[in-house]
Amino acid sequence: MKLDLKLKQMNMEEIWDDYCGFLDLSMEDFMMIQNRLMEEQLELWSSCELGKTMLSTKTNHEIKTLDDFRRYFPLTTYEDYADVLLLKKGDMLPDDPIVWIQTTWEGGRHPIKLAPYSKSMLETYRNNVVACLLLATSKEKGHFNVNTGDTMLYGLAPLPYATGLLPLLLDEEITLSFLPPVKEAQEMSFSGRNKLGFKMGMKKGIDLFFAVGSVTYYISKSFSEMASKKSSSSSGKMNLSPMVVARYLKAKAVCKRENRELMPKDMFDLKGFMCAGTDNRCYKDDLEELWGIRPVEVFAGTEPGCMGCETWSRNGLYFFPDACFYEFIPFSELRKNMEDPEYKPSTCLIDEVTPGQMYELVISVLKGGAFMRYRVGDVYRCLGIGSNEDKTSLPRFEYVDRVPDVIDIAGFTRITENSINTVITLSGLETVSWFACKEFNEDNRPYMHLYVEIAAASIHTRALSTDLLRQLLSVHFKYLDNDYQDLKKILGIDPLEITILPSGTYAQYEKTGRPLPRKINPEAAEKLRFLEFCGLPYIAGNY
Repeated sequence: MKLDLKLKQMNMEEIWDDYCGFLDLSMEDFMMIQNRLMEEQLELWSSCELGKTMLSTKTNHEIKTLDDFRRYFPLTTYEDYADVLLLKKGDMLPDDPIVWIQTTWEGGRHPIKLAPYSKSMLETYRNNVVACLLLATSKEKGHFNVNTGDTMLYGLAPLPYATGLLPLLLDEEITLSFLPPVKEAQEMSFSGRNKLGFKMGMKKGIDLFFAVGSVTYYISKSFSEMASKKSSSSSGKMNLSPMVVARYLKAKAVCKRENRELMPKDMFDLKGFMCAGTDNRCYKDDLEELWGIRPVEVFAGTEPGCMGCETWSRNGLYFFPDACFYEFIPFSELRKNMEDPEYKPSTCLIDEVTPGQMYELVISVLKGGAFMRYRVGDVYRCLGIGSNEDKTSLPRFEYVDRVPDVIDIAGFTRITENSINTVITLSGLETVSWFACKEFNEDNRPYMHLYVEIAAASIHTRALSTDLLRQLLSVHFKYLDNDYQDLKKILGIDPLEITILPSGTYAQYEKTGRPLPRKINPEAAEKLRFLEFCGLPYIAGNY
């Protein structure tokens, strides 16, 4: 039965139990679901050509149980699947792929990744997205505010990206009015569809909003200007009704009295607000001020699908039990693996995590998925076990960032050591050494900072070296995302800063006997010692 029909025939408590009942699970029941679904998935996967090939090449042990699988089958990355998935060899997979989803892999060397979704995976994705919708509009357990015909300002990427599934799957459950309409949005740029959606919202109203946090902030900040232009327009198909104009004039009077700019909350009364992507914690406070409602974070990805969501308390993510089988690499194990790539990090299960500790997430996609013991590349922190406010006994998590050897700025970039080495090589500049890290300015906005020593023979002027590297890195970012030209406006800062170190810096530092900072996101202590040696200010990173 579709949600549209359930809203007519069932009471709120019954609908809540259908989609959000997982929050009432005990830890034992959660693990029972995890283990049962993983055993079914392991049987499917080990019987298909992909599974047979990977088992024969990656382990000499016979796999009979889930414990055997975790003990003997190694962790995997996309390289292990690329030959099959990039060629869309669906006949080798555990279940027939209905759709192939795309995302960035590593620009310059591996442009894209493809991930297959089976029918069962799409059904799970759909149910979990509805759960996110209900949770985003809830103010307490068991209550939500979703109705047929609600308008949704939708600011996420269309197909072939994973977020493009959301409006299509929601349409199977409930009739919503997307702003702009999905078919129209697919033909527009990322920023263009956000702006048009806002303008349409001025006419129709906005009940629900789902977008990337950084983009939402930019569009929301420019709302006053857009609203002023719209209200002064007297022609065109998007003309506002007298009621909307009256509301706008009343809001402007309030803003003038309070000596502030017009904010979205002055014109709209959101029932639900969801944000996705990275670095959302940099924007959530500002978004709450702008909209009058704090966004709920939704956690999803190309490979795992829709994994989890916050509740009405906005105090941590709960993982859905039926999307993936979850394993966690403790951060201490991750560090050992970074120092020695041959080291095999151990994992723990979701009922073994410790509050306050950070973990790299490892997933096995259930319901016929291709990925098993797969390193997603995301780091989470366990906030606690259970919550009195949420009345749950399950672990709560917060998203921290990508793993330390990847720099992701607001979901728009995925920069690695190889990426930067490629750009530096293209620049023609001889470098002695470099390291790069993610930093945050005084307004808590993220950017990438590259510290580099140029060989004396290559230096014409310091400014020339800095400008050349910045231009080349910007070209590289544009290759990763066609809307990079809007990134500076979206973030409100220049997303790249370069510091050219004096000649001989690295040689002098090596004489201290301390290890040089790692190339990407060095440990805070290493970075602090190095920057103090260079006489540079220390700026914190994510870890």
